[in-house]
Amino acid sequence: MKDICNVTLSPQALKDLKKVPLHIAIKLQAWIDDVGHRGLMAARKIPGYHDEPLKGKRQSQRSIRLSRAYRAIYTIDEHQNIQCVEIVEVNKHDY
Repeated sequence: MKDICNVTLSPQALKDLKKVPLHIAIKLQAWIDDVGHRGLMAARKIPGYHDEPLKGKRQSQRSIRLSRAYRAIYTIDEHQNIQCVEIVEVNKHDY
C-alpha cells in the first residue's frame, strides 16, 4: 500500500484555525509539511505529535497533539482512488 502524502482541510478546520493561537497554526502546518514530505506513516512515528486513534463516537478518526491543550482531528478519505488525510477539526481538548 502506498503511503499517504496529501492533506486537505475541511471547512470546519479552516474556521477553527482562525480562532487558535498562531503557534498552534504553525505546528499544524509543520505536521502537514511532514506528511507531505515523509508520508503519513512516518509522521505518525514522530513522538511529539502523539498520533493516536480515537474511541467512542469518533472511532474512525485519529488525533494529533499540537500543544498540551490543542488537538487536530483527522480522517483518511479516498477521492477518485487517491487516499488523502482530511483534517476535520482543530479544537481545545477538554480534560
